[in-house]
Amino acid sequence: MKGAARAFWLRSPGEGEIREEPLPAPREDEVLVRSLYSGVSRGTETLVFRGGVPESQYAAMRAPFQEGDFPGPVKYGYLSVGVVEEGPAAVNGRTVFCLYPHQTRYVVPASAVTVVPDDVPAARAVLAGTVETAVNALWDAAPLIGDRIAVVGGGMVGSSVAALLARFPGVRVQLVDADPARAKTAEALGVGFATPADALGDCDLVVHASATEQGLARSLELLSAEGTVLELSWYGDRKVALPLGEAFHSRRLVIRSSQVGTVSPARGNRSYGDRLALALKLLADPALDALITGESAFEELPEVMPKLASGEIPALCHLVRYGKSA
Repeated sequence: MKGAARAFWLRSPGEGEIREEPLPAPREDEVLVRSLYSGVSRGTETLVFRGGVPESQYAAMRAPFQEGDFPGPVKYGYLSVGVVEEGPAAVNGRTVFCLYPHQTRYVVPASAVTVVPDDVPAARAVLAGTVETAVNALWDAAPLIGDRIAVVGGGMVGSSVAALLARFPGVRVQLVDADPARAKTAEALGVGFATPADALGDCDLVVHASATEQGLARSLELLSAEGTVLELSWYGDRKVALPLGEAFHSRRLVIRSSQVGTVSPARGNRSYGDRLALALKLLADPALDALITGESAFEELPEVMPKLASGEIPALCHLVRYGKSA
């Protein structure tokens, strides 16, 4: 054994705590990682914190290194960046990203970590999991030069998609959100902004990421004939009603799902590792710092998570920092 680590656990819906965990000695094919930062994705993680994962989705929603089961007690999370303290020479001493929960130190297979490029700051690298979702979404959507695109929902996933779309030549990209404060995020990412009422229509593609019934309905309204809504929202156990009468059929509209759990069939020659490595490479852009909107110490998570879940602390990605003696 290598001593003990500390981890954040959801004890029961709405209540978190920090627990001591045994830390095994790494085997030859494993690495010991000391955490530098982790990220809280306000959408998925706060849904888990509230106990909103439907029973039918318990298996699908499991994180790679999750311990425990929904609705709790459960150790959940998937945006961790740290330094390899012990491991194979190729990664020893390197800063790495791992789909691991919030924990001070951990041991995982060496194949489970991805080296962070030298031009990507460790704090920004916590965004890799969300940018990976955006990469997969755009592989599914396959936007074309000159497309008119709206991204409805300016949360962490929607803003990541908009940031990548800003790099496409000749496209009209607009981030649409009910919160006018998200205009600052859009400006930092280099895309236009509008509230739902003022959004530009006649879109070839709308990426929906607001996780609201109203947002999805508005996405359909913004499409041109034969346009597509790419649905990225996760609704948990909520039911969603849609206006599929009216002009839905006559305009031949399409609603298509996208989910990061599988690599897009459009890129069937790429692996999960390829997709994550691409996401980390894209994070060299400092504009993406706009997606990190708050910060707290690891020890504060039991008090911070309820505030993130309730919206008392507004956030896209909330950064969790670990001390040098973590």
